[in-house]
Amino acid sequence: MKNVFWSTLLAVCSPLASAQCPPLDGDLVQGGLLWGSTAPGSSVSLGGRELDVLADGTFFGGFGRDAAASAELVIEGERPCRQTLEVTSRQYRISRVDGVPQKTVTPSQEHLDRIARERALVSAAKGQRLQRPDLLQGALAGFEWPTTGRISGVYGSQRIYNGTPKSPHYGVDVAVPTGTPVYAPSGGVVTLAEPDLFYSGGTVILDHGYGLSSSFLHMSKVHVAVGTEIRRGELIGEVGATGRATGPHLDWRMSWRSERIDPQLLVPPMPAATSGQ
Repeated sequence: MKNVFWSTLLAVCSPLASAQCPPLDGDLVQGGLLWGSTAPGSSVSLGGRELDVLADGTFFGGFGRDAAASAELVIEGERPCRQTLEVTSRQYRISRVDGVPQKTVTPSQEHLDRIARERALVSAAKGQRLQRPDLLQGALAGFEWPTTGRISGVYGSQRIYNGTPKSPHYGVDVAVPTGTPVYAPSGGVVTLAEPDLFYSGGTVILDHGYGLSSSFLHMSKVHVAVGTEIRRGELIGEVGATGRATGPHLDWRMSWRSERIDPQLLVPPMPAATSGQ
């Protein structure tokens, strides 16, 4: 897990605020997650959005793929703070993917209706606000790779399927054979477990608490059910090539509320023996 150096933050704070603002962990970058601790009972906002503050004073927030160059952190309470955080921008890859089923590139009206229903399911699953400080604290302590292998796709890249530009890719892809086990990277509660969604195939969403969730896509088998509490390292499914995929791989995505964040920023480097890079 990467840390944001306090000296960097001081450079963008006013002299008064710098003496009072807490140190922050995480990544001040598009797609990054950021957290810290303040006096219990405080209110905290980031970029004008109110953040959850746990009973012990822990707070956290995230930055989307196209986040603005700066965001103001405001803490009100026993130890007030106001500081402007500089958010590093990223350059994203453009990739062409040919050979995917054409129906997933230009779906029929029947398929569009199905897609709308499935998006509602996914939105409802991600929209839950599980109040579990233990799960969130476990997540902020660090994630593990759900499976290890060659990284074949990265967060933020723009994909062109069969010549048609589509939405950016919001996950990290790990190319491994069908049937490779997929394990929970941190503890959570299953809020979605579907064997065959139109785009993502076998899909599981794991809620880590307070709007932070992981999604696991294109799986050949799903081994968990909605409502099940999963511990770090437990089996949740198997890698596949279901949905819009040209070969077996795991697409691991993460969200904080409506923002898509980069899972690769929250795990150690991929082990060299399996990275293929």
